[in-house]
Amino acid sequence: MKLRILLLAVLFGVILNSSAQIKIGIIGLDTSHSIAFTKELNGKDKKDDYKDFRVVAAYPYGSKTIKSSFDRIPGYINQVKEMDVEIVSSISELLKKVDCVMLETNDGNLHLEQAYEVFKAGKPMFIDKPLGANLAQAIAIYQLAREYNVPIFSSSAVRFTPKNQQIRLEEFGEILGADTYSPATKEITHPDFGWYGIHGIEELFTLLGAGCVSVNRMSSEGTDVVVGLWSDGRIGTFRGIRTGKGIFGGTAFTKDGAIPTGGFVGYNVLLDEIIKFFKTGEPPVTEQETLGIFTFMEASNESKREGGRIILMEDTYRKGLKEAQQLLKELK
Repeated sequence: MKLRILLLAVLFGVILNSSAQIKIGIIGLDTSHSIAFTKELNGKDKKDDYKDFRVVAAYPYGSKTIKSSFDRIPGYINQVKEMDVEIVSSISELLKKVDCVMLETNDGNLHLEQAYEVFKAGKPMFIDKPLGANLAQAIAIYQLAREYNVPIFSSSAVRFTPKNQQIRLEEFGEILGADTYSPATKEITHPDFGWYGIHGIEELFTLLGAGCVSVNRMSSEGTDVVVGLWSDGRIGTFRGIRTGKGIFGGTAFTKDGAIPTGGFVGYNVLLDEIIKFFKTGEPPVTEQETLGIFTFMEASNESKREGGRIILMEDTYRKGLKEAQQLLKELK
């Protein structure tokens, strides 16, 4: 994997030095993210950091069973066409036209199958949240990435909010613990938090990093609170909001006091990281931390099913790994 990343960095260094355009392909025009990213990369007044990158093609499909997503596709097709993006009829056709891929399909259940095509073509790929609809799918995607030596990363935009990055780097003092919150709208095709609550959980892991060892959860009709214990003794909590105003944010507790987190400030901070990744081939988020997020979510679901019992992350991951092996057998 390291050799592959080095080769990609050299390749893109050559491309950038020759002032050639790096062509990006989008899979999935069923999310506003696809439109937001294309506007930034194809607009006339785009940032200097984006000047060598352009979205040139898109495969629009895309969620098949989530009405709120697939209803957007016709309108989003028209919008990207107006930005000089070619609409293609298959992922295989897309891959012949592009250097890098943004997998934006809103339905995480489709990511494993769609990502598999990209892996076989050897294209660096950003996979928008959720990486997969569940832990097993997320593990399977990373195993394929290693098998085909293709660099990937997945993240919510809240990770890269400047304030959150400052807290992570302990610019406000050593982090002793953290509480975060975000909307946690449910979607029946995804496990709890996998559809939207992942935003606040991503923020929690941004602040505390990998290393959560156990989880327990308390639930009511409109709110869920999940408590995680980290291996170094720190405790982090996530509050998933389903009634009242949908807000993002939290508090980091340091030796010097309580610091409000940055919450959500838009998609540009994420796009900046995607472009850096396409330039270097170096993922800004580790596999360990991303899979920790998915294990945390699945362990919280187990805790809910068992009345709030404390669940060991190691046990949950082991189950997910077994399921991932079966998914890969079926895929191949």
